[in-house]
Amino acid sequence: MNSDEDTTTADNFTQQFEDFLKSSGLRLTQKRMDVLNQVFAYPGHFQTEDLLVQMRQNGYNVSRPTIYRTLPLLVRSGLLTEFIDAQKNTRYESIHSLKEHAHLICLRCGQIVEFKEPQIDALQKAVCEAHQFKPVRFRNEIIGHCSECQAELEATASTEAEPPDATDS
Repeated sequence: MNSDEDTTTADNFTQQFEDFLKSSGLRLTQKRMDVLNQVFAYPGHFQTEDLLVQMRQNGYNVSRPTIYRTLPLLVRSGLLTEFIDAQKNTRYESIHSLKEHAHLICLRCGQIVEFKEPQIDALQKAVCEAHQFKPVRFRNEIIGHCSECQAELEATASTEAEPPDATDS
């Protein structure tokens, strides 16, 4: 994406957020604009505290309550997606480069892997069409254990399953 496209996209997101706020009887304040801009500058998934740290490191004088109040507005406006990770923490990701995708979330280490599977996309569309349902967005999460954690869990289980050595008595 070139600089002109970045500016146009950012303008579109700002307009979308401003339109949403107006329809909700709210204003687009400078603090909300700052949060919006930093959300789209954040690389990947984040928690509220991650965004707060980034904003303070980037020189923004923003309060925790401002971020906590603004993020749900961005979700409701369609500019941000929200999901719960394996540790039951709320995480967010912006939609600026987001194509429909799914997440693999490890219960043990919390690793999040994004993937796109055309067959899943096609099935979701077919189900919506069959039920005359107009989707706004899809959210797919598969919760389990990554390969590293599986190996560690299997090693732990096999160690615990071994009978005590006769010389240990």
